[in-house]
Amino acid sequence: MNNRVNLVTGGAGFLGSHLIDSLMNSGEKVICIDNFSNGNINNLKNWLDNKNFTYEKFDVCNEYKANIDRIWHLASLASPKKYLRNPISTINSSFLGSYNLLELARKSGARILFSSSSEIYGDSSISPIHEDNYGNVNCFSERACYSEGKRISETLFFQYKHKYKVDVRIARIFNTYGPRLSSDDGRVIPNFINQIIKGKPIRIYGSGIQTRSFCYVSDMVIALKSLMESDYKKPINLGSDKEISINELAKLISNKLDKPLKIEKHRKLNGDPMHRRPCIEKAKKELKWEPKVTLLEGLDILINQNFQK
Repeated sequence: MNNRVNLVTGGAGFLGSHLIDSLMNSGEKVICIDNFSNGNINNLKNWLDNKNFTYEKFDVCNEYKANIDRIWHLASLASPKKYLRNPISTINSSFLGSYNLLELARKSGARILFSSSSEIYGDSSISPIHEDNYGNVNCFSERACYSEGKRISETLFFQYKHKYKVDVRIARIFNTYGPRLSSDDGRVIPNFINQIIKGKPIRIYGSGIQTRSFCYVSDMVIALKSLMESDYKKPINLGSDKEISINELAKLISNKLDKPLKIEKHRKLNGDPMHRRPCIEKAKKELKWEPKVTLLEGLDILINQNFQK
């Protein structure tokens, strides 16, 4: 049995709960903290009676005290619906949450991993996006509360690494999907599935020729664990490098569900990039990692587990 203690912030959420499953199945000890603004206690039901697991309703905007070996900082309002509705609290939780967790890492000597985002690149015209791309972010855009929150958090992580020698890891996570994504989450895949199942027209913003890359959640968890155990301390892209247009994605999901496709066009969202595809050469080299689950396979699993046809 591993005696190492892991703190997972945002552990009742989509990605956090899948990470906790993997850590618990590996024999680790896990403390989960979550304010349940976006998480669901049902995501943790397999571990509630396990002596190696504890959870606490807690907001990372407050100072947290514990003896910890590993910190996985995943707490964030990742749902566009929610962070667009609560922009100021999104910015606050990004900065204050990162500050408080970095202070905990500094005081306890813990290694800390931050779940940053592809959003830090903004509306980049370059594809695929490399880690040395400094981004093209409009700080007045509709999405800026989230993207700028991630950017200032990365800056904090760099400063704590430089000034206090905190052992940091920074994962720039691109679109991830899988079971436990709420049907009203606001991200494109659950949105499309939910709307098509209900016979509603799907909303496509802009032309629909914009492309995205989608990584299945089990692949992302492997990537995060590999990064945490690696010696790589610079920001690193994690995601699928296979891209698909939004129009093609809509047709694919419609075919998977065997339901007719109705489309409702809306204006392009301010700050919404035309392409978002990561270069993952650093992940392949440094982590010996690349995604294994195809979009076709991942959609089948998600639809079967999360949605009724």
